[in-house]
Amino acid sequence: MKILLLTIGNTDKNYMKVGIDDYVKRLSYYLSFETKVIPDLKNRNTLSVEIQKEKEGQLILNHVIPGDFLILLDERGAEFSSLEFSKWIEKNMITGMRQLVFIIGGPYGFSKLVYQRADFKISLSQMTFSHQMVRLIFIEQVYRAMTIIRNEPYHHE
Repeated sequence: MKILLLTIGNTDKNYMKVGIDDYVKRLSYYLSFETKVIPDLKNRNTLSVEIQKEKEGQLILNHVIPGDFLILLDERGAEFSSLEFSKWIEKNMITGMRQLVFIIGGPYGFSKLVYQRADFKISLSQMTFSHQMVRLIFIEQVYRAMTIIRNEPYHHE
């Protein structure tokens, strides 16, 4: 199984990049994991919130192919413990899912079309995090899930 993480905008904090790169490298031992950055919209400050969401939504959907299982990281999504998330990932691996595509949207969330195309939504927390922090936290949780699945000592209960 492959996992693709789509994000809107670059990670501009170096300490975040270092952490993200570290976990992406670690994940390569377990599965194919890729991140793709969709550049921020030009002149986005001159666009209404709805226009921004629509334009970002179209860019997101351009990266999704039929057969992809699309998961939005969304505040209204299902919440998992790390153990529950690892079981959810493992279930998708066992059922032969080809590619899971996780999406971290722009600052205003997702367009209606992206919500309509989504197969599932996950919330990392009831708290609000910056989108850059969400990238690092999410990738670390995927790594943690893989170590739980393999019964490795990274995760402690």
